[in-house]
Amino acid sequence: MNNENNLKAGSAPNAKEGTLSSNTQKSLGQWLSYLESIHPSAIDMGLDRVKAVAQSMALSLSQSLVITVAGTNGKGTTCRLLEQAMLSQGKSVAVYSSPHLTDYRERVRYNGELPPANEFVKAFEFVEKSRKETEGDPITLTYFEFGTLAAMKMMQSWEVDVVILEVGLGGRLDATNIIHPDLAIITTIDLDHQDWLGNTREKIAREKAGIMRKNGNVVVGDLFPPSSLYDVVNELQANVRWATQDFVTVVASDYSEWSWKGKNSSYASLPYPKIPLQNASTALAALEFLELLPEEQVVRDIIKNTTMPGRQETISESPLVVVDVAHNPQATAEMQNWLNRYDVSKMRIVVGMLKDKSIAETLAPLAALNADWYVASTSGPRGCEAEVLENALVNAGTTIENIETFQTVASAYQRALADYQTGELILVFGSFVTVADVLAEQN
Repeated sequence: MNNENNLKAGSAPNAKEGTLSSNTQKSLGQWLSYLESIHPSAIDMGLDRVKAVAQSMALSLSQSLVITVAGTNGKGTTCRLLEQAMLSQGKSVAVYSSPHLTDYRERVRYNGELPPANEFVKAFEFVEKSRKETEGDPITLTYFEFGTLAAMKMMQSWEVDVVILEVGLGGRLDATNIIHPDLAIITTIDLDHQDWLGNTREKIAREKAGIMRKNGNVVVGDLFPPSSLYDVVNELQANVRWATQDFVTVVASDYSEWSWKGKNSSYASLPYPKIPLQNASTALAALEFLELLPEEQVVRDIIKNTTMPGRQETISESPLVVVDVAHNPQATAEMQNWLNRYDVSKMRIVVGMLKDKSIAETLAPLAALNADWYVASTSGPRGCEAEVLENALVNAGTTIENIETFQTVASAYQRALADYQTGELILVFGSFVTVADVLAEQN
Protein backbone atom coordinates (compact mmCIF):
# COMPACT_ATOMS: atom_id res chain seq x y z
CA MET A 1 0.00 0.00 0.00
CA ASN A 2 1.41 3.33 -1.08
CA ASN A 3 1.26 5.12 2.25
CA GLU A 4 1.94 2.21 4.60
CA ASN A 5 4.49 4.26 6.51
CA ASN A 6 3.17 7.75 5.98
CA LEU A 7 3.14 8.44 9.72
CA LYS A 8 6.94 8.35 9.90
CA ALA A 9 7.50 11.74 8.34
CA GLY A 10 7.31 14.08 11.28
CA SER A 11 3.55 14.37 11.61
CA ALA A 12 2.34 17.34 13.62
CA PRO A 13 0.10 15.88 16.31
CA ASN A 14 -1.73 19.14 16.94
CA ALA A 15 -2.73 19.81 13.33
CA LYS A 16 -6.52 20.04 13.12
CA GLU A 17 -8.04 17.28 11.05
CA GLY A 18 -9.28 18.49 7.69
CA THR A 19 -8.14 22.08 8.17
CA LEU A 20 -5.03 24.00 7.29
CA SER A 21 -5.02 27.72 7.86
CA SER A 22 -3.22 29.80 5.27
CA ASN A 23 -2.04 32.71 7.40
CA THR A 24 1.39 31.18 7.96
CA GLN A 25 3.40 28.68 5.96
CA LYS A 26 3.08 25.19 7.40
CA SER A 27 5.95 22.79 7.87
CA LEU A 28 6.32 19.59 5.85
CA GLY A 29 5.21 17.57 8.88
CA GLN A 30 2.06 19.66 9.26
CA TRP A 31 1.27 19.26 5.59
CA LEU A 32 1.61 15.48 5.84
CA SER A 33 -0.75 15.38 8.82
CA TYR A 34 -3.21 17.43 6.79
CA LEU A 35 -2.95 15.15 3.76
CA GLU A 36 -3.85 12.17 5.93
CA SER A 37 -7.09 13.89 6.94
CA ILE A 38 -8.60 15.20 3.71
CA HIS A 39 -9.68 11.93 2.07
CA PRO A 40 -11.68 9.21 3.82
CA SER A 41 -9.61 6.31 2.45
CA ALA A 42 -5.94 5.64 1.80
CA ILE A 43 -6.65 4.18 -1.63
CA ASP A 44 -9.30 5.41 -4.08
CA MET A 45 -8.76 3.77 -7.44
CA GLY A 46 -9.41 5.92 -10.52
CA LEU A 47 -7.70 8.74 -12.41
CA ASP A 48 -10.53 11.23 -13.00
CA ARG A 49 -9.87 13.29 -9.86
CA VAL A 50 -6.10 13.33 -10.33
CA LYS A 51 -6.43 14.27 -14.01
CA ALA A 52 -8.77 17.14 -13.17
CA VAL A 53 -6.36 18.62 -10.63
CA ALA A 54 -3.39 18.06 -12.95
CA GLN A 55 -5.25 19.99 -15.65
CA SER A 56 -5.92 22.82 -13.21
CA MET A 57 -2.20 22.82 -12.40
CA ALA A 58 -1.26 22.93 -16.12
CA LEU A 59 0.94 19.97 -15.26
CA SER A 60 3.21 18.69 -18.01
CA LEU A 61 6.42 16.69 -18.18
CA SER A 62 6.65 16.82 -21.96
CA GLN A 63 10.03 18.57 -21.75
CA SER A 64 11.56 15.45 -20.17
CA LEU A 65 12.25 11.87 -21.21
CA VAL A 66 9.77 9.95 -19.02
CA ILE A 67 10.26 6.38 -17.82
CA THR A 68 7.46 4.74 -15.82
CA VAL A 69 8.30 1.62 -13.80
CA ALA A 70 5.65 -0.82 -12.57
CA GLY A 71 5.96 -4.26 -10.98
CA THR A 72 5.36 -6.28 -7.84
CA ASN A 73 9.00 -6.18 -6.80
CA GLY A 74 12.14 -4.48 -8.06
CA LYS A 75 10.75 -1.09 -9.01
CA GLY A 76 12.87 0.97 -6.63
CA THR A 77 16.19 -0.68 -7.43
CA THR A 78 15.53 -0.60 -11.18
CA CYS A 79 14.82 3.13 -10.91
CA ARG A 80 18.00 3.59 -8.90
CA LEU A 81 20.28 1.99 -11.47
CA LEU A 82 18.62 3.92 -14.30
CA GLU A 83 19.13 7.11 -12.31
CA GLN A 84 22.82 6.40 -11.75
CA ALA A 85 23.37 5.58 -15.43
CA MET A 86 21.69 8.82 -16.57
CA LEU A 87 23.64 10.92 -14.06
CA SER A 88 26.89 9.36 -15.25
CA GLN A 89 26.16 10.83 -18.68
CA GLY A 90 25.66 14.35 -17.33
CA LYS A 91 21.88 14.34 -17.54
CA SER A 92 19.66 15.99 -14.93
CA VAL A 93 17.38 13.36 -13.39
CA ALA A 94 14.36 13.38 -11.08
CA VAL A 95 12.96 10.20 -9.51
CA TYR A 96 9.62 9.69 -7.78
CA SER A 97 9.20 6.57 -5.64
CA SER A 98 7.25 5.25 -2.65
CA PRO A 99 6.91 4.44 0.13
CA HIS A 100 9.69 6.05 2.10
CA LEU A 101 11.60 4.50 4.99
CA THR A 102 12.34 7.27 7.49
CA ASP A 103 11.94 10.65 5.75
CA TYR A 104 9.13 11.69 3.39
CA ARG A 105 11.67 13.50 1.23
CA GLU A 106 12.98 10.10 0.11
CA ARG A 107 10.01 10.00 -2.27
CA VAL A 108 11.64 12.51 -4.61
CA ARG A 109 15.26 12.64 -5.70
CA TYR A 110 16.77 15.44 -7.77
CA ASN A 111 20.13 14.53 -9.28
CA GLY A 112 20.53 11.87 -6.62
CA GLU A 113 19.82 14.17 -3.67
CA LEU A 114 16.77 14.70 -1.46
CA PRO A 115 15.15 18.10 -2.04
CA PRO A 116 14.80 20.47 0.93
CA ALA A 117 11.50 20.35 2.83
CA ASN A 118 10.43 23.79 1.59
CA GLU A 119 10.36 22.49 -2.01
CA PHE A 120 7.68 20.00 -0.98
CA VAL A 121 5.81 22.66 0.97
CA LYS A 122 5.64 24.97 -2.06
CA ALA A 123 4.44 22.11 -4.25
CA PHE A 124 1.80 21.05 -1.72
CA GLU A 125 0.54 24.64 -1.55
CA PHE A 126 0.21 24.70 -5.33
CA VAL A 127 -1.69 21.39 -5.45
CA GLU A 128 -4.00 22.56 -2.66
CA LYS A 129 -4.76 25.79 -4.50
CA SER A 130 -5.35 23.92 -7.76
CA ARG A 131 -7.68 21.27 -6.31
CA LYS A 132 -9.86 24.03 -4.85
CA GLU A 133 -9.99 25.97 -8.10
CA THR A 134 -11.54 23.16 -10.14
CA GLU A 135 -15.21 23.46 -11.06
CA GLY A 136 -17.67 22.50 -8.34
CA ASP A 137 -16.61 21.36 -4.90
CA PRO A 138 -12.89 20.97 -4.12
CA ILE A 139 -11.62 17.65 -5.46
CA THR A 140 -10.56 15.15 -2.83
CA LEU A 141 -7.16 13.51 -3.22
CA THR A 142 -5.61 10.64 -1.30
CA TYR A 143 -2.29 11.06 0.49
CA PHE A 144 -0.54 9.29 -2.38
CA GLU A 145 -2.32 11.21 -5.13
CA PHE A 146 -1.58 14.57 -3.51
CA GLY A 147 2.09 13.61 -3.08
CA THR A 148 2.33 12.37 -6.66
CA LEU A 149 1.00 15.62 -8.10
CA ALA A 150 3.33 17.62 -5.86
CA ALA A 151 6.32 15.55 -7.01
CA MET A 152 5.39 16.08 -10.65
CA LYS A 153 5.03 19.82 -10.06
CA MET A 154 8.55 19.88 -8.61
CA MET A 155 9.91 17.93 -11.58
CA GLN A 156 8.18 20.26 -14.02
CA SER A 157 9.75 23.30 -12.35
CA TRP A 158 13.21 21.70 -12.44
CA GLU A 159 12.93 21.03 -16.21
CA VAL A 160 15.04 17.89 -15.87
CA ASP A 161 16.28 15.84 -18.81
CA VAL A 162 14.92 12.56 -17.41
CA VAL A 163 11.92 11.80 -15.17
CA ILE A 164 11.64 8.33 -13.62
CA LEU A 165 8.26 7.50 -12.09
CA GLU A 166 7.83 4.47 -9.84
CA VAL A 167 4.24 3.23 -9.84
CA GLY A 168 2.75 3.00 -6.35
CA LEU A 169 0.05 0.35 -6.81
CA GLY A 170 -0.74 -1.64 -9.96
CA GLY A 171 -0.41 0.66 -12.95
CA ARG A 172 -3.60 1.27 -14.89
CA LEU A 173 -5.28 3.34 -12.15
CA ASP A 174 -2.19 4.57 -10.31
CA ALA A 175 -1.78 8.34 -10.07
CA THR A 176 1.56 8.18 -11.93
CA ASN A 177 -0.31 6.92 -15.00
CA ILE A 178 -1.68 10.34 -15.91
CA ILE A 179 1.67 10.89 -17.62
CA HIS A 180 2.45 9.21 -20.95
CA PRO A 181 5.88 7.58 -20.70
CA ASP A 182 8.50 7.36 -23.41
CA LEU A 183 9.35 3.94 -21.99
CA ALA A 184 7.26 1.67 -19.77
CA ILE A 185 9.06 -0.93 -17.65
CA ILE A 186 7.41 -3.88 -15.90
CA THR A 187 9.86 -5.51 -13.52
CA THR A 188 8.05 -8.52 -12.05
CA ILE A 189 4.51 -9.79 -11.57
CA ASP A 190 3.40 -11.71 -8.49
CA LEU A 191 0.58 -11.87 -5.97
CA ASP A 192 0.38 -8.73 -3.84
CA HIS A 193 -2.40 -6.20 -3.17
CA GLN A 194 -4.90 -8.80 -4.40
CA ASP A 195 -7.84 -6.85 -2.94
CA TRP A 196 -7.13 -4.10 -5.45
CA LEU A 197 -5.43 -5.80 -8.40
CA GLY A 198 -6.96 -9.27 -8.62
CA ASN A 199 -6.09 -12.65 -7.19
CA THR A 200 -4.19 -14.17 -10.14
CA ARG A 201 -0.98 -13.21 -11.95
CA GLU A 202 -3.03 -12.93 -15.15
CA LYS A 203 -5.28 -10.22 -13.66
CA ILE A 204 -2.42 -8.41 -11.92
CA ALA A 205 -0.43 -8.37 -15.17
CA ARG A 206 -3.26 -6.58 -16.95
CA GLU A 207 -3.35 -3.91 -14.23
CA LYS A 208 0.41 -3.36 -14.45
CA ALA A 209 0.24 -3.34 -18.25
CA GLY A 210 -1.94 -0.25 -17.94
CA ILE A 211 1.20 1.90 -18.05
CA MET A 212 1.79 0.79 -21.66
CA ARG A 213 0.64 2.94 -24.56
CA LYS A 214 -0.44 2.24 -28.14
CA ASN A 215 2.72 1.63 -30.20
CA GLY A 216 4.72 2.52 -27.09
CA ASN A 217 8.09 1.22 -25.93
CA VAL A 218 8.14 -1.46 -23.24
CA VAL A 219 10.72 -3.52 -21.34
CA VAL A 220 9.50 -6.58 -19.39
CA GLY A 221 11.87 -7.96 -16.76
CA ASP A 222 9.68 -10.81 -15.50
CA LEU A 223 11.26 -14.17 -16.37
CA PHE A 224 7.88 -15.93 -16.76
CA PRO A 225 5.33 -13.32 -17.91
CA PRO A 226 1.64 -14.29 -17.69
CA SER A 227 -0.06 -14.81 -21.04
CA SER A 228 -2.26 -11.76 -20.41
CA LEU A 229 0.83 -9.57 -20.68
CA TYR A 230 1.54 -10.91 -24.16
CA ASP A 231 -2.12 -10.25 -25.02
CA VAL A 232 -1.93 -6.58 -23.98
CA VAL A 233 1.35 -6.08 -25.86
CA ASN A 234 -0.27 -7.49 -29.00
CA GLU A 235 -3.42 -5.39 -28.52
CA LEU A 236 -1.35 -2.22 -28.23
CA GLN A 237 1.17 -3.25 -30.91
CA ALA A 238 3.84 -2.17 -28.46
CA ASN A 239 7.56 -2.27 -29.17
CA VAL A 240 8.70 -4.65 -26.45
CA ARG A 241 11.83 -6.33 -25.18
CA TRP A 242 11.35 -9.42 -23.07
CA ALA A 243 13.66 -10.93 -20.47
CA THR A 244 15.10 -14.31 -21.62
CA GLN A 245 14.21 -13.45 -25.24
CA ASP A 246 15.75 -10.04 -25.90
CA PHE A 247 18.09 -9.82 -22.92
CA VAL A 248 19.58 -12.64 -20.88
CA THR A 249 21.82 -13.13 -17.86
CA VAL A 250 24.20 -15.92 -16.90
CA VAL A 251 25.40 -16.11 -13.28
CA ALA A 252 28.61 -17.75 -12.06
CA SER A 253 28.05 -20.74 -9.77
CA ASP A 254 29.68 -18.94 -6.84
CA TYR A 255 27.66 -15.73 -7.44
CA SER A 256 30.90 -13.78 -7.85
CA GLU A 257 30.09 -12.38 -11.30
CA TRP A 258 27.60 -12.50 -14.16
CA SER A 259 27.25 -11.71 -17.83
CA TRP A 260 24.54 -9.83 -19.71
CA LYS A 261 23.54 -9.95 -23.38
CA GLY A 262 21.02 -7.61 -24.95
CA LYS A 263 19.89 -6.93 -28.52
CA ASN A 264 23.07 -5.17 -29.57
CA SER A 265 25.33 -5.07 -26.51
CA SER A 266 26.87 -7.58 -24.15
CA TYR A 267 29.06 -7.57 -21.04
CA ALA A 268 31.08 -10.42 -19.57
CA SER A 269 32.38 -10.83 -16.01
CA LEU A 270 30.27 -8.07 -14.48
CA PRO A 271 30.55 -7.58 -10.70
CA TYR A 272 27.64 -9.12 -8.80
CA PRO A 273 25.30 -6.22 -7.95
CA LYS A 274 24.20 -5.05 -4.52
CA ILE A 275 20.61 -4.93 -5.79
CA PRO A 276 18.61 -7.90 -7.15
CA LEU A 277 20.37 -9.08 -10.27
CA GLN A 278 17.31 -9.29 -12.52
CA ASN A 279 16.51 -5.64 -11.75
CA ALA A 280 20.01 -4.65 -12.84
CA SER A 281 19.51 -6.69 -16.01
CA THR A 282 16.16 -5.01 -16.71
CA ALA A 283 17.66 -1.56 -16.22
CA LEU A 284 20.44 -2.37 -18.70
CA ALA A 285 17.81 -3.50 -21.21
CA ALA A 286 15.96 -0.21 -20.75
CA LEU A 287 19.11 1.81 -21.27
CA GLU A 288 19.93 -0.18 -24.41
CA PHE A 289 16.39 0.37 -25.73
CA LEU A 290 16.80 4.12 -25.23
CA GLU A 291 20.31 4.03 -26.71
CA LEU A 292 21.61 5.46 -23.45
CA LEU A 293 23.99 2.75 -22.25
CA PRO A 294 27.12 4.34 -20.76
CA GLU A 295 30.54 3.12 -21.83
CA GLU A 296 31.49 -0.30 -20.51
CA GLN A 297 33.69 0.70 -17.59
CA VAL A 298 31.02 3.09 -16.36
CA VAL A 299 28.46 0.28 -16.56
CA ARG A 300 30.73 -1.88 -14.44
CA ASP A 301 31.23 0.86 -11.86
CA ILE A 302 27.50 1.58 -11.64
CA ILE A 303 26.61 -2.07 -11.16
CA LYS A 304 29.30 -2.47 -8.53
CA ASN A 305 28.32 0.62 -6.55
CA THR A 306 24.54 1.04 -6.92
CA THR A 307 22.69 0.47 -3.64
CA MET A 308 19.21 1.25 -2.39
CA PRO A 309 18.24 1.86 1.24
CA GLY A 310 16.31 -1.08 2.65
CA ARG A 311 17.14 -3.40 -0.24
CA GLN A 312 19.76 -6.02 0.59
CA GLU A 313 21.33 -3.23 2.63
CA THR A 314 24.14 -3.97 5.07
CA ILE A 315 23.61 -1.54 7.94
CA SER A 316 26.35 -2.98 10.19
CA GLU A 317 29.45 -5.07 9.53
CA SER A 318 30.06 -6.10 13.16
CA PRO A 319 27.61 -7.45 14.02
CA LEU A 320 26.69 -8.28 10.41
CA VAL A 321 23.15 -6.91 9.89
CA VAL A 322 21.34 -6.92 6.55
CA VAL A 323 17.88 -5.39 6.03
CA ASP A 324 15.45 -5.90 3.17
CA VAL A 325 11.86 -4.74 2.66
CA ALA A 326 10.77 -8.09 1.15
CA HIS A 327 7.10 -8.64 2.00
CA ASN A 328 5.66 -11.04 -0.59
CA PRO A 329 6.38 -14.58 -1.84
CA GLN A 330 8.34 -13.56 -4.91
CA ALA A 331 10.63 -11.32 -2.86
CA THR A 332 11.43 -13.98 -0.27
CA ALA A 333 12.02 -16.62 -2.95
CA GLU A 334 14.60 -14.26 -4.42
CA MET A 335 15.94 -13.61 -0.91
CA GLN A 336 16.53 -17.35 -0.48
CA ASN A 337 18.84 -17.13 -3.52
CA TRP A 338 20.85 -14.06 -2.56
CA LEU A 339 21.34 -15.27 1.00
CA ASN A 340 23.51 -18.03 -0.47
CA ARG A 341 26.21 -15.41 -0.99
CA TYR A 342 26.74 -15.10 2.77
CA ASP A 343 29.17 -17.59 4.28
CA VAL A 344 27.84 -17.54 7.85
CA SER A 345 27.49 -20.14 10.59
CA LYS A 346 23.93 -19.19 11.44
CA MET A 347 21.25 -16.58 10.85
CA ARG A 348 19.16 -14.66 13.34
CA ILE A 349 16.06 -13.47 11.51
CA VAL A 350 13.93 -10.55 12.69
CA VAL A 351 10.58 -10.33 10.93
CA GLY A 352 7.42 -8.27 11.32
CA MET A 353 4.67 -8.18 8.69
CA LEU A 354 1.36 -6.52 7.89
CA LYS A 355 -1.77 -8.65 8.20
CA ASP A 356 -2.99 -7.99 4.64
CA LYS A 357 0.03 -9.73 3.13
CA SER A 358 0.32 -13.39 2.07
CA ILE A 359 2.08 -14.30 5.30
CA ALA A 360 2.32 -18.10 5.01
CA GLU A 361 3.44 -18.00 1.38
CA THR A 362 5.96 -15.23 2.12
CA LEU A 363 7.63 -17.03 5.02
CA ALA A 364 7.62 -20.51 3.48
CA PRO A 365 10.74 -20.11 1.27
CA LEU A 366 12.85 -19.27 4.34
CA ALA A 367 11.38 -21.73 6.85
CA ALA A 368 14.14 -24.32 6.40
CA LEU A 369 17.08 -21.96 6.94
CA ASN A 370 19.56 -22.64 9.75
CA ALA A 371 18.20 -19.77 11.80
CA ASP A 372 16.72 -18.54 15.03
CA TRP A 373 13.61 -16.48 14.42
CA TYR A 374 12.64 -13.30 16.29
CA VAL A 375 9.08 -12.62 15.17
CA ALA A 376 7.47 -9.32 16.12
CA SER A 377 4.01 -7.84 16.27
CA THR A 378 3.40 -4.71 14.20
CA SER A 379 1.03 -1.93 15.26
CA GLY A 380 -1.67 0.10 13.56
CA PRO A 381 -4.82 -0.92 11.66
CA ARG A 382 -2.78 -3.18 9.36
CA GLY A 383 -0.64 -4.58 12.17
CA CYS A 384 -0.17 -8.32 12.61
CA GLU A 385 0.37 -10.28 15.83
CA ALA A 386 3.66 -12.15 16.18
CA GLU A 387 1.77 -15.39 16.88
CA VAL A 388 0.37 -15.37 13.33
CA LEU A 389 3.91 -15.39 11.94
CA GLU A 390 4.96 -18.05 14.46
CA ASN A 391 2.14 -20.35 13.35
CA ALA A 392 2.98 -19.83 9.69
CA LEU A 393 6.63 -20.74 10.29
CA VAL A 394 5.73 -23.86 12.28
CA ASN A 395 3.31 -24.97 9.57
CA ALA A 396 6.11 -24.51 7.02
CA GLY A 397 8.45 -26.74 9.02
CA THR A 398 10.38 -24.43 11.34
CA THR A 399 11.01 -25.94 14.78
CA ILE A 400 9.06 -23.97 17.36
CA GLU A 401 12.06 -23.98 19.73
CA ASN A 402 13.81 -21.78 17.15
CA ILE A 403 11.09 -19.12 17.27
CA GLU A 404 10.61 -16.37 19.87
CA THR A 405 7.82 -13.80 19.79
CA PHE A 406 8.04 -10.09 20.67
CA GLN A 407 5.59 -7.23 21.04
CA THR A 408 7.64 -4.84 18.91
CA VAL A 409 10.18 -5.00 16.11
CA ALA A 410 12.59 -2.96 18.24
CA SER A 411 12.54 -5.48 21.11
CA ALA A 412 12.99 -8.39 18.70
CA TYR A 413 15.96 -6.69 17.11
CA GLN A 414 17.56 -5.86 20.45
CA ARG A 415 17.31 -9.52 21.51
CA ALA A 416 18.86 -10.67 18.21
CA LEU A 417 21.75 -8.26 18.80
CA ALA A 418 22.21 -9.58 22.33
CA ASP A 419 22.27 -13.20 21.11
CA TYR A 420 24.57 -12.54 18.15
CA GLN A 421 27.83 -14.50 17.87
CA THR A 422 30.76 -13.71 15.58
CA GLY A 423 30.34 -15.33 12.17
CA GLU A 424 26.55 -15.05 12.16
CA LEU A 425 24.15 -12.87 10.17
CA ILE A 426 21.20 -10.88 11.48
CA LEU A 427 18.56 -10.52 8.75
CA VAL A 428 15.65 -8.08 9.08
CA PHE A 429 12.71 -8.18 6.67
CA GLY A 430 8.91 -8.17 6.36
CA SER A 431 7.83 -4.66 5.37
CA PHE A 432 8.95 -1.07 5.03
CA VAL A 433 7.74 -0.34 8.56
CA THR A 434 9.78 -3.24 9.98
CA VAL A 435 12.98 -2.05 8.33
CA ALA A 436 12.25 1.56 9.32
CA ASP A 437 11.89 0.53 12.97
CA VAL A 438 15.29 -1.18 12.89
CA LEU A 439 16.92 1.77 11.14
CA ALA A 440 15.54 3.98 13.91
CA GLU A 441 17.28 1.72 16.45
CA GLN A 442 20.58 2.29 14.65
CA ASN A 443 20.36 6.07 15.03
